Amino acid sequence: MTDTSKPLNVLFLCTHNSARSILAEALLNAIGGGRFKAYSAGSSPRDNQKPNPLGLQVLEKAGISIEGLRSKSWDEFAKPGAPQMDLIITVCDNAAGEVCPIWPGHPATAHWGYADPSEGDAPESEKLEAFRKTLHLIKRRLELLINLPSDKLEKTLLQTTARELAKE
Repeated sequence: MTDTSKPLNVLFLCTHNSARSILAEALLNAIGGGRFKAYSAGSSPRDNQKPNPLGLQVLEKAGISIEGLRSKSWDEFAKPGAPQMDLIITVCDNAAGEVCPIWPGHPATAHWGYADPSEGDAPESEKLEAFRKTLHLIKRRLELLINLPSDKLEKTLLQTTARELAKE
């Protein structure tokens, strides 16, 4: 990323694109300071999939905009004319193990696994707390990413840097 005026495009992937990837997209766009442009997608979103309402509630309570957030297939980002990604991060173990499309520009990739806060039959109050904790965990890693010096975000180092952040 030698052109500092161009933001680094980051795509967060999950299976359904309704919880973790949506949280990561909204959060990075909120805290990235213009150095990053975040997107999210799913490997197999369900028909009429929408972002999880509890995730949207947690984002709003944290003061993060939910405008424009929607569940979508990762196929949108492999098509001609789609924004070219610099970094693709899987945030669920299922998506990490799937065969991804061939991404234009051969972006760096990393896996930052998080438990699914929407999984199970827990009461809504417990799921809400799970979403809040997941948002906090994602924020911790994203703060490390956005505070990296520019040389760590150079294309040749980006994959190694992003993968090292998974250990944080």
